[in-house]
Order: sequence, then C-alpha cells, then structure tokens
Amino acid sequence: MSFLAPLLETAAPSLIGGLIGGIGNGIMGGSSGALSGLMDESDVFNTGLMAQEMFSGQQLDVQSTLFDEAMDQQSENMREVNSLRDAQMAQRKADDGITKKFIESIGE
Repeated sequence: MSFLAPLLETAAPSLIGGLIGGIGNGIMGGSSGALSGLMDESDVFNTGLMAQEMFSGQQLDVQSTLFDEAMDQQSENMREVNSLRDAQMAQRKADDGITKKFIESIGE
C-alpha cells in the first residue's frame, strides 16, 4: 500500500480539481456539463492508472536488476569456490607424490 502514497500525493490535486470541475459543470451546464465532468474524472482516473502501471514497471525493473546482480555474484562465488577446489586437488596430488617418494626412499 505504501507504493500508492506518492501516486496519490501527485494525483490528488488533479483528482480534486476534476471532481470540483465535474460538480461545477454539472450544476452550471446540465447534462452536457455532467458528461464533461464524468469524462474529466475518467481522464484523471486513466492518468492515475497509467502512473501506477509506470511505477509498477519501474519496481519490476529494479527487482530484475537486483536479481541479475545477485545471480552474477552467486556465479562469481561459485567460480571462486571451484578455483579453490582445483588448487586444493593439485596440492593433494603434489602431497601424494611427495609421500610416495618418501615411502620409496625409506624402502631403499
């Protein structure tokens, strides 16, 4: 609900003006004034919907960017873990070779 607060703050003057204009036109101009007021209200409502849709699109873009950054970081972490694992395996092979040569030297 908090995402509506900025939208309502910016749309409030237009909504109030549209309602007042619609009421004034309804009183002064009869049915055509009432129709004009309803059309003004409809325009204001549609503008509010478009603004809400734009805000939702921006939120989706932010979420998408955050997700992409998180996936990039996770991939980098996995690459680092794999590199460390490869280095550890190489060290074990070297240690095994040294141990094997040591055992051979004892047997001589």
